[in-house]
Amino acid sequence: KNLNFLLKMKSKYIVQRPVNETDMMQTIARVSQDGRVGGQALFLGQVRSDKIDGKTVVAIDYSAYAEMAEKKMLEIETTIFNKYTGVRHIEIKHSLGKVEVGKASLFVLIAGGHRVQAFQAVKETVDMIKAQVPIWGKEIFEDNNYVWKK
Repeated sequence: KNLNFLLKMKSKYIVQRPVNETDMMQTIARVSQDGRVGGQALFLGQVRSDKIDGKTVVAIDYSAYAEMAEKKMLEIETTIFNKYTGVRHIEIKHSLGKVEVGKASLFVLIAGGHRVQAFQAVKETVDMIKAQVPIWGKEIFEDNNYVWKK
């Protein structure tokens, strides 16, 4: 059901692949054209090669309740726009599917009139995504065994 939902709609927040550099650079370039923007802050979350019980993580396979994830991310975006009145642009992208070590799985960019607002808003946005959005990660090891992220 979640995959069918994503195939039927063009998701604003969820991508079925790692977040790629081209998308990030295009977003930065687009937002830079807004003369009201004095600062952009971004967070880029990527998969680490953690060691867990002597095994090395080689990828994370992200899954989600996609419809609810989209709804929660829209609520977070609205909350941030309402709280930080100088924020002009918010871009959130989260990966679903397998993302290998070193690849990005979360991209958050916030642009506003001043850097302080952008920094504060990025931190709060990432914290809210981690706490509220129903996306789960299965850490995959080199032997194809896995554990669910806490």
